[in-house]
Amino acid sequence: MEEDNGETLNTNTINITPADLQPASISTPDHPLNNAFGSLNDICYELSSLQDLTCRGSWKTILDKVARARTQSLLSKPHEHLIYLSYNTIALTKLRRFSDAVTELDSLENGIDNVIYTYENYPHHYPNRYGSMAPFSLRWLYAELPSRVGNRQETLDRFYILLHFVREKTKTTKDSSGMSDDIWKKREGLVINSIISHHLSHKEFGVCLDLIKDLIKRDSSPTARAVLISKLGYIQMQLGDLEGAKGSFGIVEGISTEETVEMKNLVNRNKALMFMVGKDYVSAVREYQECIDRDDSDVVAINNKALCLMYLRDLSDSIKVLESALERVPTAALNETFVVNLCSMYELAYVNHTDIKKTLSNWIARVAPDDFDTSSTRV
Repeated sequence: MEEDNGETLNTNTINITPADLQPASISTPDHPLNNAFGSLNDICYELSSLQDLTCRGSWKTILDKVARARTQSLLSKPHEHLIYLSYNTIALTKLRRFSDAVTELDSLENGIDNVIYTYENYPHHYPNRYGSMAPFSLRWLYAELPSRVGNRQETLDRFYILLHFVREKTKTTKDSSGMSDDIWKKREGLVINSIISHHLSHKEFGVCLDLIKDLIKRDSSPTARAVLISKLGYIQMQLGDLEGAKGSFGIVEGISTEETVEMKNLVNRNKALMFMVGKDYVSAVREYQECIDRDDSDVVAINNKALCLMYLRDLSDSIKVLESALERVPTAALNETFVVNLCSMYELAYVNHTDIKKTLSNWIARVAPDDFDTSSTRV
């Protein structure tokens, strides 16, 4: 069974957004990446189609689309080749074809920061523009992928280099709206979360605490601080420091003055985790139910409520909670953790669990994105 605290970054979740296609440095306000009114297709050939396929999890179709664009020479500018390489790499990664994804990145001549990937190297295409054309998503993949082929240390080294790169950008990249600065601060958080995730997987708790505390100092927004201090509490729980975690969650409750559903549910989920650690599953169910009443797509609360019911030996209701969520909010609920837990409950509850799991597996095959791991049904 897998509990989900809902806040620790899952490095299997990789998404390319229009903002993450923005290069490291651009000099003119009329560049399509700076133009709020420009369409995605102004940035790159058929980018809107690629983005739509990404949102639907149609990774195999993306591979076909990239291959067709390359073989038919449909990409006319250098930055378009980098964008399509980004989509191809992310599709291969999502499909767990990690060696192929590494090979794709290795096609970059002399690395991602080679001068040939800068605007000034192509003045006829990009007059008066300078800086790197490499999308941020490509930099993130360049750091993450070595760990997927067994080279964890290389991934950590690259992420720390990427963190330095991003922090330099937060110092130098500003515009009148502050939007660019906000984007780089969010990227800083993403990179630090990625680093923390890798350290946590090897129980290197000390460095995780230092990283998250440093990030808390850097972010003054009440909402962001509440989320970050909650993450600190989760790390403290894994370290066995329950009093420290309780203190962190108390701070979150004190600063969560915003009456948003997101912040209210964060507080309730934190309380529920402390109840779960104390094996007070009845109280935990109550907290999770409050979350679900506010937001019936809160899959963290749904998943953990079902687990609590199972621990209370109420398998029938725990199964109903998960099945209902799959029917009601399939897009949000259909993830491997959810399905593994449901199938485990089937195995405990039913003699004919194999037939039931096959039915679930057939349904998943019809509705799931290409990257869904069908082995989670354990058929």
